[in-house]
Amino acid sequence: MQIILLEKVANLGTLGDVVKVKDGYARNFLIPTGQARRATTKAVAEFEARRAELEKASAEKLAAAQAVGEKLGGKTVSVSQKAGVDGRLFGSVTNFDIAEGLKAAGFEVTKQQVRLPNGPLKTTGEHAVSVALHTDVVVDVTVAVVGETV
Repeated sequence: MQIILLEKVANLGTLGDVVKVKDGYARNFLIPTGQARRATTKAVAEFEARRAELEKASAEKLAAAQAVGEKLGGKTVSVSQKAGVDGRLFGSVTNFDIAEGLKAAGFEVTKQQVRLPNGPLKTTGEHAVSVALHTDVVVDVTVAVVGETV
């Protein structure tokens, strides 16, 4: 299916690109989330009429993400979980737990924005985690996992 991108999509294209994707990806994800639109002649004409407005909105989102990224960069978030005497957690620290810790610190971050490269954290200590605030803004955060002995 041919679609026109209404914002930058990772590994696909930038604002205004007309790309061909699988039908399910377009119908089930890109179009409902407002990231793309079917590339009909009418839709392309409407996009060209609104291009400046969409570029301005995209630039504002990027600027807001960069501002939050400057504040968030290098922060340390403390998360406590039950742990054994050897430092292994009984459960794990997931992206949801990290996002909740960041919200408590005053940052609006969703769990989808938290990137755990090696999966959930299962040991105590400090771990490096990246937070993708925007497709162009990725910030590193340190997560300090504190074990609660049972």
